[in-house]
Amino acid sequence: MSLTKKILIALVLGVIFGIGFTFVPQELFTTINTYILDPVGQIFLNLIMMLVVPLVFVSITLGTAGLGEPAKLGKIGIYTVGFFLVTTSCALVIGLGLGYLLEPGKEGVFETTEEFEPGEAPPIMETIVNIIPENPIASMADGEMLQIIAFAIFIGIALALLGEKTAGIYRLFEQANEIFNWIVNFVMKAAPYGAFALVASAIGDAGLDAVGSMAMYMVTVVLGLIVHGLVIYSLAIWWIGRANPFKFYKGFFPAMSVGFSTSSSNATLPFSMKTAQENLGVKKEISSFVQPLGATINMDGTAIMQAVATVFISQVYAIPLEFTDMLMVVLTATLASIGTAGVPSVGLIMLAMVLAQVGLPVEGIALIVGIDRLLDMLRTSLNITGDATCAFIISEQEKRKELKAKQL
Repeated sequence: MSLTKKILIALVLGVIFGIGFTFVPQELFTTINTYILDPVGQIFLNLIMMLVVPLVFVSITLGTAGLGEPAKLGKIGIYTVGFFLVTTSCALVIGLGLGYLLEPGKEGVFETTEEFEPGEAPPIMETIVNIIPENPIASMADGEMLQIIAFAIFIGIALALLGEKTAGIYRLFEQANEIFNWIVNFVMKAAPYGAFALVASAIGDAGLDAVGSMAMYMVTVVLGLIVHGLVIYSLAIWWIGRANPFKFYKGFFPAMSVGFSTSSSNATLPFSMKTAQENLGVKKEISSFVQPLGATINMDGTAIMQAVATVFISQVYAIPLEFTDMLMVVLTATLASIGTAGVPSVGLIMLAMVLAQVGLPVEGIALIVGIDRLLDMLRTSLNITGDATCAFIISEQEKRKELKAKQL
């Protein structure tokens, strides 16, 4: 049986067992979760996360060196960031539109015992300045992805320009990449077990009561994710990439399923890069540059959640949003997708920034905390799909340019 089928079966079983756990005594679920589900899921996450920093550093370095000319790197970098900003803006518009169309917060009175203390996100300009690391080794130790990417780009440019002088170092990076790819293949054999444990734990922990009371909000967010994936990404793949969206999704589904279970773009990165290169034929240097960058700054799924949650909270508290407020939501959330790149619990922190900007009570986030973990699984799948879509389109464009050059 293929790994994809095993992961899919594990996800289905995880959902079934998770729902089943909501009918057993809370003490029994807590015991099972503490001694079985949580450890298995956490070990799987740790296995992947231990690869992220070294793999991103090696991949970005090789990808940058493989692109060759700095001018080419600059063009691809600008295209990548531009693509991410445009799709994030589209995601926010879709979320706002569905929020007003379906009105998830209009009916009923919502009560919560949850408390939410939003962390402080760094100013956007501070984040841009801090992209250049003072100490690259410290950045790697702290997992500061933007700084790691910046340092790796400098190393890659140097390798490209020095050519034969650094052939031995370049070969060393290639060998390191082979080592990490082998480890990724080894770790992914545990993916079905990790996926089952993570999904069952998340659903069992949320409970049917929380899901039921927030059903309309969840439906609105999920619908937004589906529309964005099937319309925006599919149009981009078909129109710009000149490829079949169905084949793209079929090839990338294994990575989407892993993203669903881990709820982390960074944790899924090793497998999403491997899937894009092997199943979709994305050029290795393009994948190695675009996807790690996307995992850090591209958050279309999170943007949809923010837009829907903003409208939801405004409806619950009966505070109407003006058209200028909606424009501010789009602008703030788009910029915040870069400005809060390295902050834990990034989705809720970004939402707190958006709510504060348009004058809505930040305490309203407490309404959605209980089921956020479940939605996070879905929006992570969309986030990594957006990264792969961008990498795929750029790769296809580069292939067409090379083919045209050969014909001339």
